[in-house]
Amino acid sequence: MSARRHARARGFTLIEVLVALAIVTLGMAALLGTLSSAANTSAYLQDKTLAEWIALNQVSKVRLTSQPPSKGDSEGEIDYAGRKWKWTQKVDDMQIPGVLSVVVKVRPSDVAASGDNAWFAEVTGVVGDAVGAPRGDLPSWNITPGPAGPGGATGAPATPSNSPAAPAQTQPLTPFNTATPPAVPQTNGPQTVVPQT
Repeated sequence: MSARRHARARGFTLIEVLVALAIVTLGMAALLGTLSSAANTSAYLQDKTLAEWIALNQVSKVRLTSQPPSKGDSEGEIDYAGRKWKWTQKVDDMQIPGVLSVVVKVRPSDVAASGDNAWFAEVTGVVGDAVGAPRGDLPSWNITPGPAGPGGATGAPATPSNSPAAPAQTQPLTPFNTATPPAVPQTNGPQTVVPQT
């Protein structure tokens, strides 16, 4: 009887405790590795977003200058969000005359460059002389049709007119969800009036 009671009161052995500690250690190591990976991914995505903004700002700066950019490669450094960032810019011709492509790459200055994988963002923009400088006036959209050809079709292209346009004839609009109820048949009994919506 006492031997059976002694067997029930027996605790964990040293081997069992060591196995349990090893399992807990492996689980904690996996959890810490996951948390570290998530933190590194979050920091990388933040840097990638900031690099994208810097590249977009650089392309916008090139577009807003009054003179077209000089073709070739250029680079620089900028302070942004409390860090230093390195950017490179490549301006090259496109197949369309008067249009240049602008490729900007950005990375943090403290990241060692090792080929194209070192750049956190790459933005491609287009700049050219196809659009005239803003003058502040608005074009006249009033047009007069040319002489009518056979069948009533216009035979010549429309030409702009400086005369004020006549107001257009418009049809009254009806709401989308209104439906005309069916007509009520006439009977000899009491009449039912259906309200029109």
